[in-house]
Order: sequence, then structure tokens, then C-alpha cells
Amino acid sequence: MGRYFGTDGIRGKAEMFTNEFLERIVRGLEVQGKRILIGGDTRESTKCILDDLKTSLANNGAREVGVIEVFPTPGINYVMYSLVYDYAIDVTASHNPYFDNGIKIFEYTDAGGSKLNEAGRTRIEAVLEDSSPLELKDLSIETKIYNERQRGLEYYEEHLKSCLREGEDLSGLKLMLDCANGATGVLGKRVFVELGAEVSVINDDIKFGKKINDGAGSTHIEGLQAVVKEGSFSLGAAFDGDGDRCLLVDEAGEVVDGDQILVILARYLKLDKIVATVMANQGLLNWGKTKGVEVVMTDVGDQNVAKEMKERDIQLGGEQSGHIILPGEAMGDGLLTALMVTRVMKESGKKLSELSAEMEKMPQVLLNLPVTDEEKATFSNSEPVKKLIDAFSKRLEEVHGRVLARPSGTEKIIRITMWGDNQKKINVLASELAGQLKEAIENGNN
Repeated sequence: MGRYFGTDGIRGKAEMFTNEFLERIVRGLEVQGKRILIGGDTRESTKCILDDLKTSLANNGAREVGVIEVFPTPGINYVMYSLVYDYAIDVTASHNPYFDNGIKIFEYTDAGGSKLNEAGRTRIEAVLEDSSPLELKDLSIETKIYNERQRGLEYYEEHLKSCLREGEDLSGLKLMLDCANGATGVLGKRVFVELGAEVSVINDDIKFGKKINDGAGSTHIEGLQAVVKEGSFSLGAAFDGDGDRCLLVDEAGEVVDGDQILVILARYLKLDKIVATVMANQGLLNWGKTKGVEVVMTDVGDQNVAKEMKERDIQLGGEQSGHIILPGEAMGDGLLTALMVTRVMKESGKKLSELSAEMEKMPQVLLNLPVTDEEKATFSNSEPVKKLIDAFSKRLEEVHGRVLARPSGTEKIIRITMWGDNQKKINVLASELAGQLKEAIENGNN
């Protein structure tokens, strides 16, 4: 990762995305003569950023700019590839609060749409680091700007519906969707209704504003749990603000996370290998050993999952947070994930609780340790920190557990995750580790 690009594009406070900052991103992308698709999520700053991007793309000689407005991130990527745009710029901070924003960039390749390659990210980083004044370019190219929203909706909706075989439908299923007041609200309900399900929706406001992820969606799933339990629904699906994640709630109101979704889909697809990240619950690894399914581990981030899947020709991968990359897909797609699981439910005749019970989750605790940028750098390069984590790994052997401590790619925190077969013990050990880590990091900066 560079100074600006994290595990999922560039992200920060909304005020960070000034005209000059966006101009530098566009110049680093080298858009002259290219076709660019732009869209984003529903946070209040997204509209202004999209307007500024249109101006900057025209100033830098983009041949055509397609504007898709509010749209799920995986849909933007899919439409970019389907309509043969060179790049897509997605304005979103995903699951973050409304006062943050970010930029995700996708590029067209022969194999499909994918996140911008390392060379492209390096170019943009270099322009952002350059402090010299920007001079307006003298270009003779006239940029054409199109509204691609309707065409994009049609292409993406057909793609989602193709998840089901011809003649299949979701009749008999009663679903509740939580769209996080984000991008999935544009067509989430419509797709499931047209496939025959009975559908209710909460948090589906798609106007630009401050509601996105606010007590809603996959990061605040407790609201959906209560609604599903009270309303006798077959399934609840919670998406994040830009729609690349999906967490589920079964008919009893219990959360079904990304690890469990991987198990459900791996069994349905009869796969012998899947990709998961180091954040995966120990129960997923135990399930893999029991069932003879190889669980290939990679670093956090759906980009890392996708890379491992491609390199090892593995059809399914994902993260506990709900990023699930399905066969033939370039990235996680929350709506597509929910559709696949409902398809499994319909074909098997099983409740979601029955399907998810195949994996026994081990107790887990997650703590976030607030740090400064300097402290994050100290953590990543500190030998005392490494020895401290190794020492706690030894102590966890008595509860058959493991520990992971890593800096967030998008926030000023160290994430501490601990697993084991005794919840009380790992709660105590995680708190103890957090205190000692804080002390070790602070000492390293003195």
C-alpha cells in the first residue's frame, strides 16, 4: 500500500477530495483519449465529487464520460466492462460514515473489470505526492458526456437475474433487505420481486445525504435481526453502503457471516478449494479439515482474495465481513451473494439456519485499538510488537486458538482479533494484549 491507496482504494474525510486532489488523481490515471464511467454511493459529498470529476476528466482530454450516478460498486465495475469503458471511477467510502468518502478505480481487461493495477496506482501516488503547481492542459479534444444510468441498470439487472437458471424463481421465500440507505437501494428490491420472492425493504433511501450506514446495513445488523425475527421472514440480507458486502440473518434472527456463506456455497458448488483471509473464524478452518476442503489463506482485502483465486484457479473466495467473490466474478457483490444463497435455499428446501449449521463457529473477539499514523508505522516495523504477539500466540495454545493483530488499511486503528474455544479466556487475553500493545507502540515512538 502507498500513502494514499489502502486495501480498497483511496479513503478519508470528505473534505480531502478537493478540486486539486481529484485533478491529480485524474492526471495520474492518464485519461486522454479514454472512455471513463463514473458513479458512486449516496453520501452527501458524492454528488459534488462526481461533478468535479466530470470537469477534471474533460480538462484532461477524456474522449467520453459516462455518468451512472448512484450505483452499487460491483455494478459499476460490471457496466464498465459490458459497455467497454477503459476505466470506472467509483466515489464511495463503502461501509464508512457519511462524512468520509473515497475513490475506487476499475480498469477494463480482456478477462473482465478489475481494480486498477499496481502501475496505475503508483502513477497516481506520484502525482499526488508532487507539490508543484498544476497547469491547465491545452487540449483540442472535446469530451462527450453521456447519462448511462438507464442502460447501466438494464445491463446489471440482467446480470443479477442470470444467477438463477432458466425457469427457476424464488417464489415461496419471504425476504427482508436492509440497503443501508446506500447504493443497493436503486434496484435491490426490484430484482428479488421480479424473481418471484415476497420482499420487504428497510433503509432504502437513495438520495444524497447523511443516512448512509447510519445505524443500518451490514455494519449495524442488529436492526435487521429484530425485524426478521418479528416478521417471520425466510431470510434477511444486509448490504453495506456501496453494495459489495452482504451479511445474512436466518429465520431465527441469527447472523450468518461471510465465513458461513462460503461454507454454504462451497458445499452447493461441490468445491474442494476456497480462498479466505487471515480474519476467517477458526471454525471455517476446522470445517475445511473435516470436509476435505482446502482453505487457502490470504491477507485481508477482496483484492487479495481475487488475486489468489486467479493465480490458483479457485472458483470461490471471500471474507468474514461479507465480501464474497463468486465463480466468474471479479469482485464481491452483495446482491449476487444474497441471490445465490436464496437459490440454494429454494433448491434444497432447507432453512438458512440448517444450511449455516454445517460450520461450527468458534468464540471470537475483535478489539479496535486507536492509534496515530506514526503509531501505525511503529506497529508495522516493531520487533518488540512482533515478540509480544508471538508470546500471546503461545498462550492461546491452551484454548486451541490464534491471534491476529493488523493495522487497518482505511482507519487509524490496530485491529486485534482472537479466536479460541473459551470465550471468557480470549476476552481477557485480548484486553491484556491491547493494553500491552499500546504500551509497546507508545514506547517505540519515544
